[in-house]
Amino acid sequence: MSDALLEVNNMKKHFHLAGNQTLKAVDGVTFHIKRGETFGLVGESGCGKSTAGRTIIGLYDATEGQVLFDGQDISRLKGKGLKQYSRKIQMVFQDPYASLNPRMTIANIIAEGMDIHGLHRGKARMERVHSLLEAVGLNQEHANRFPHEFSGGQRQRIGIARALAIEPEFIIADEPISALDVSVQAQVVNLFKKLQRELGLTYLFIAHDLAMVKHISDRIGVMYLGKLVEVTTSEMLYSNPQHPYTQSLLSAIPIPDPDVERRRERILLKGEVPSPLAPPSGCPFRTRCPHAMDVCAERMPEMKETEPGHHVACHLYE
Repeated sequence: MSDALLEVNNMKKHFHLAGNQTLKAVDGVTFHIKRGETFGLVGESGCGKSTAGRTIIGLYDATEGQVLFDGQDISRLKGKGLKQYSRKIQMVFQDPYASLNPRMTIANIIAEGMDIHGLHRGKARMERVHSLLEAVGLNQEHANRFPHEFSGGQRQRIGIARALAIEPEFIIADEPISALDVSVQAQVVNLFKKLQRELGLTYLFIAHDLAMVKHISDRIGVMYLGKLVEVTTSEMLYSNPQHPYTQSLLSAIPIPDPDVERRRERILLKGEVPSPLAPPSGCPFRTRCPHAMDVCAERMPEMKETEPGHHVACHLYE
């Protein structure tokens, strides 16, 4: 798509394990992210959403498929090409403590990317660090401290400042609020939104908290067992979820109104999530789906547009 900053085409990431087993963590996902928008990627733990993010940024080599960034295929880049690409795309990790080197000062953590790419040396380097700390809601005095001296929310702000240091266009946020206290989560999400407005950033926001994803995302993709099952706008997903899996996820979100909460019916899924080492034939969701049909076991449904801007992979809509 001409207006897409990132295009992912049939991307797969398979891990080959002992005993000639293959774990299909990501098994053929296709989506795009427009410049300046936030694309939310959601699903249960183990569905492959974090692996998808790590494959896009190049931490994992894609088994198959294409990743296009601003029209360039970056899925096979090596050496200087990969280094140049890393200036345009950065990542904020889930665990704000494990992702920060405990032996480095905050100034050196934030400036590490600048040092690698030869940016902002000497006095300009520290001025850049100070401006980034202030941009994420911290103080210049924090620059000479170490990660253990900060709270979880503050450490995640430091991780965000590090990601911004080399002025990227695109940021992958891999469950950036799941390790934080509930009282801090909204502050960090609001910081992401503020930085996007000010810097014109594009986000891939990976999470399992559907309520928070709705708050920040323009469009949302729902993953199940390595595959995308529904992609649409945030508003459409919440007002008219079409895939049975999406419907069950949304039915589990508590509603603040106690009267509405008591009256509504929750969709309880039967069985456990199948192992990605031995996924079901056909549709991967069929073993837990309340609407499963014979055709669901025979072939995987294709992603189809059921209404403008709303794509679903389900035999119910064929």
